[in-house]
Parts: sequence; C-alpha cells; structure tokens
Amino acid sequence: MANDLGYDTTTGSGGETHQQASGGADAAYLTTNQGIRVSDNQNQLKSGARGPALLEDFVLREKIFHFDHERIPERIVHARGSAAHGYFEATDDISDISKAALFQKGSKTPVFTRFSTVAGGAGSVDTPRDVRGFAVKFYTPEGNWDLVGNNIPVFFIQDAIKFPDLIHAAKMEAQTGYPQAATAHDTFWDFISLMPESTHMIMWAMSDRTLPASFATMEGFGIHTFQLINDAGDVTFVKFHWKPKAGLQSTIWDETVKIAGADPDHQRRDLFERIDRGDFPTWELGIQAFDKAFADSLDYDVLDSTKIIPEEVLPVRIIGQMVLDRYPDNFFAETEQVAFCPGNIVPGIGFSNDPLLQGRLFSYLDTQKSRLGTANFHQLPINAPKCPVMNFQRDGQFQMAIPKGRTNYEPNGLSAEGEARPGDEPGPRECPVTGYKSVTAATGPDEEGEKLRVRPESFADHYSQARMFFRSLAAPEQAHLASALVFELSKVGLAHVRTRMLSNLVNVDPDLAGRVADGLNMPVPEASPTAVPVKDMEPSPALRIIEGPRAPKSIEGRTIAILIADGSDAAAVDTLTSQIGDAGGRPVIVAPKVGGAKMSDGSLLPADFQLAGGPSVLFDAVALALSAEGCAALLKEAAAVQFVMDAFGHLKAIGHTAEAQPLLDKAGVEPDDGVTGLDKAFIAAAAKRFWDREPKLRTLA
Repeated sequence: MANDLGYDTTTGSGGETHQQASGGADAAYLTTNQGIRVSDNQNQLKSGARGPALLEDFVLREKIFHFDHERIPERIVHARGSAAHGYFEATDDISDISKAALFQKGSKTPVFTRFSTVAGGAGSVDTPRDVRGFAVKFYTPEGNWDLVGNNIPVFFIQDAIKFPDLIHAAKMEAQTGYPQAATAHDTFWDFISLMPESTHMIMWAMSDRTLPASFATMEGFGIHTFQLINDAGDVTFVKFHWKPKAGLQSTIWDETVKIAGADPDHQRRDLFERIDRGDFPTWELGIQAFDKAFADSLDYDVLDSTKIIPEEVLPVRIIGQMVLDRYPDNFFAETEQVAFCPGNIVPGIGFSNDPLLQGRLFSYLDTQKSRLGTANFHQLPINAPKCPVMNFQRDGQFQMAIPKGRTNYEPNGLSAEGEARPGDEPGPRECPVTGYKSVTAATGPDEEGEKLRVRPESFADHYSQARMFFRSLAAPEQAHLASALVFELSKVGLAHVRTRMLSNLVNVDPDLAGRVADGLNMPVPEASPTAVPVKDMEPSPALRIIEGPRAPKSIEGRTIAILIADGSDAAAVDTLTSQIGDAGGRPVIVAPKVGGAKMSDGSLLPADFQLAGGPSVLFDAVALALSAEGCAALLKEAAAVQFVMDAFGHLKAIGHTAEAQPLLDKAGVEPDDGVTGLDKAFIAAAAKRFWDREPKLRTLA
C-alpha cells in the first residue's frame, strides 16, 4: 500500500514496517555509502531467524561504523554555537584605504556567521553569563576572509602565550568537572585577580553585555587592530565593529536564569525563527580607521587588545551591512564543521603586531587540523572558497580532489621538454601583480627590529579604561555589574582571592569596590599596586546598553505576548494584535492550553504557546487580555501568577484589561508607568524596560 511519501508500505513477518521505493527513474532508493541499494533496513543478516549475526553483513557494519564515528572532537572553546548564511553588502566606498574587492561599494559577498558561548560545552545552555563569539566567514572573489571576534571589544589578556592559562582557569575545575558554562569559581577568579591586565575585560564580562537578549541584538567586534592596504600599498589601521540594526538589548540576571530553565535553546531558536518569519537579523559593519600619527597620540597602545578607542574619540564609520537570511541545511555539516581562522586574509587587509593576534594566527590552524582530523578541512563545503583554488598541496587524509599529472611542485619545467606528456603542464604560478603582499615597511607605533620577550610600557595601564567603562554605564547597569561581581565572588571559596580582586576593583572605582565588598560583607582593602597612575578618562555614552544611542526606540523586532483565556474579548485581541504588527512588533498568543481559548464571540483562537511552556521571560512585554471568567480561572494557575510576577519583576511593560486586575494583585504588581491599559500607551511602553521599578523588587549591590 502506497503512503503519502510515495513509498509502498509493507509489514514483514515479525511485524516490522518496511517503506519500499515504488520504482521508476526518480525513486528514492536507500543505499550504502558505496551506492549499493539496501533491500532491508530493519533486520541484520543472521544465521537463521533466531541465530547469531553474520560478519558478512556489510550493510550493518557500515551503518554502525558510521554511527560510532558521527561525533568529532568538541571545540576547546566556543563549543556551543549557532550559525546562519547570509550576505554582506558594501554601502560606502573605501577604495582609498583598501583594495579588498568585498569593500567596493555595491558588491555583495556571501557570508556564514557563527555565534557561540565560550566556556561551556556543546550541550550547555544558550544563556550563561559569558562572552559570545561572533565569527564571520566572507566568501569573497579573492578567497575567504574570516573576521573572528566576540561581542565584547576587549580581551582578558595582552599576549597569546597566556591563552592556555586563561582557558584552563575559566573552564570547569580539573578535579571536579564543574562548574559548566560558568566562571563563578575559585580557579577563574584566582587567575583574574593575579592578572591586572584582565580588569577592563572583567568590567565588560560582569556587565549586561554578557547577557544578550538575542544574537540579533548584540554587537560584534574584531577586537584586534588590523591593517587596511590600498592599491598604492599605503597602510591604514582599523578596528572592526558590528552594529545590530535591531538595537542593543540584554536581559537581567534573574530573567536569564529563568530563560535557561524555560528554553535552554532560546537564542538558537530565536535566530532560526527570525529567519523563518523574514525578520532577518542585520548588522552594520563599521570601522574605526586611523593612521600612525593618531595611534602615537593616544595614551594607550592600539596593539593592546585589552583597550578600546572610545567612539567619542574616533567615531565608527559605517561601510556596509550583513544580513542573515538562511539557516543551515544541516547543523553538523555546516555549523559544527565550519572552521574559522584569523589567518584567512585577502588582499587589502593585513595584520598588525598585536601579540594576541599573532598567537591566534598559529593557534586556529593547528586547532582545525586536530578537530576535523585532516589538513584538507578547507575542502569541506562550508569551508571551501567560492573562487578557484589552485595549488600543489596534495594528498593527505580525506583528500577530495583528484589532481592529474606529474607536476606537483613549483617551479617546474616539464612542459618545456621535447618529450612532454599530457599532464606535464606547468600548473599555477605566482601572482606578483594581484597576489597577496604583506606590508614590509614599519607601520606600527614605535616598531623596532629586535625580537624580544618583553611587554612594552605602553601596555602597562590596566585600569584607566576599566574605570572609564564603569563610569560610562547607566546607573542600573552599574548596579548589575556590581551585583554580578558579588554573585561571582560569593562562589569563590578562598577569602584571599576575593580580597585580591577587591584590591584591583579599588583601582577601577572606590565606590564599585565598596559596593562589592558590602555585598560580600568584607572590608575594602587597600588598592593593589599599579605600574602607572590610573587616569580619569572622559565617559563614553556609546558603551551603554540602557539609555545608550543604540537602545531600541520602538517595538520593532520585539516579541509581545498576549495572554488569553476563555471569554477574552475577540475584537480587543484582534485590535491589539494589529497595533503590535503595525508598529513592527511580533504578537504571539499565549493560552492555558496550546489549542487556544474560546473567545467572547464563540470562536476558538489558537495559541502560539501553552502558558506553562511560554513563560514571560521569553517575551519583551506582555498583555493580559482577560475576561472576568478567564482571570478567575487563572488565579488558580501558578504558571499564570508567575507569568505576571516575572514580567513585573523583569521590569517589562504590562498591558491589561480591567478584568485582569485580580491577577495583577495576586502577582504583587504595583501601579507604575509600565503598567497600562490595552491601548496605545501600552504599545509605547512595550519598547522599553522600567528601571525605576528595579530597586523596589530586588537588592542590588
């Protein structure tokens, strides 16, 4: 009997189901990896119906062999990742400073972008307090360029030789195997407290930047100083920035913890769903471009990856945008097997002498060979360039190409012989005109020829930018940062490590150190010694998430939950849904049962989420479109009370009907500007959080 899939479905003697191709030229026959058609995919080949399996069953052996080797070694860091395909379009002409083809105005370049957490394994959750990886592979006509960065513009260390120590300290402790995807433990803070250069990064890591609401609402940074090179060989220094078109948003800690429980895949799911509904995640690519004279004028070293150039000192120039519009066809083949290498570079882009970048150029290539098992990992479809590849790098494990001829070296001259054979053609040659050329002249600040194991004095100021970052934040962000430090350090069992960290924080800001010390019930120690005096830099408002220039100004791209129950006003819900959609938001219906609720006009409105599986932590604002009957029923439902309690506790706008007031009362909701009726005031309120509410709800440092 044929089923809906175009197969004939039959039942075997033991009751097993067989789906057999019906035949014909286009029939989808099941085969082995060698293309041999499989006659029975339900039973091993045995000696008799109840006898032992036979070694000659090549179908079984191949299937089990492949299954046994399906998993490849996990990434040491950035193991938990999500990715999507898209394109980069250059919107501004920078041919005066870079000859790279992808930067020519109007050009479109395919990209594959992977977002990740750092410390956790592949099976950890999406939402720990952690730095996020932000890696983009550009498939340019001149070869692949990988811009491998994070959602934070600075790093923990200045020199790559310390990277193994950093990761060993940050990952789960060696003797226990925990904590997973967390840095609230002794070894991490012991290392950090002994590395003053990490202080600026810790300010960022303890801020709301490490609690992004989604991939689409976080920034990305290339971290290092790179070079741009024009046709004349002139060099311009550059720092790369990704600016989200959806605005910069983060969650708050309590909300983050609950999201992890409600949906460990929340950010991965959000990425896929945005693409599914055509709300494509988009970022502008910006650059801070500068010359040697500007670099020399700064009080800090542009080759130091623990420093930023504030946007108020050097504005970011937007040169293009990236749109992610297609998710992978296969998670393993693409997201897991993609290999990013900072050393993948194209003409028009170059490296600086940043000692952290220099170490990464070695590390990544070596790591990809270990993880993917072969020097030919670049031939995997997700890693393969979309331009011609011609060289003499042959053989090796999993070689996919079949090179022909004898000439597998260069220079060669067999084709010039009188008795040359087919296949003796010379093959690819050097390209002195258009090939990649490294800059040979000294271009960096204070470059010298000696090879030394030293740290330049210009790298010695570890606290001034950390102070600037903290003092640039809005008051709620400062409270969150201080509270994050209290939480993390409260997990540290060694008192002297906590004291050492507090000594470093005194250098950042005495008030911050006092707040953290009070939260730990510890005295504020003396400031730790500094190599150079700490400076008071001008605050940078561009660093803020709250009240910053990239804070969302409307509900565009935001998800608004409408809680309904039996008896909800059909017309009111329909009007609210339209208003949210017209303002660019995404309305979703939440009901006690996923089948929906019976509305006031007798219709059944299906739900997008069942209440217990759609807590308010998943949404940006909530509307309680309830009747008296529906509200009375929900008063007995713990999930409904928690839904409202969390929305209020997480400072979100709450729109409600008058009939929903008993539910608000039971959830402890107090009147404020963010609690409105179901009218235009709610649409305006849903664009923001109500930070004045926070001190009334929780104790912050």
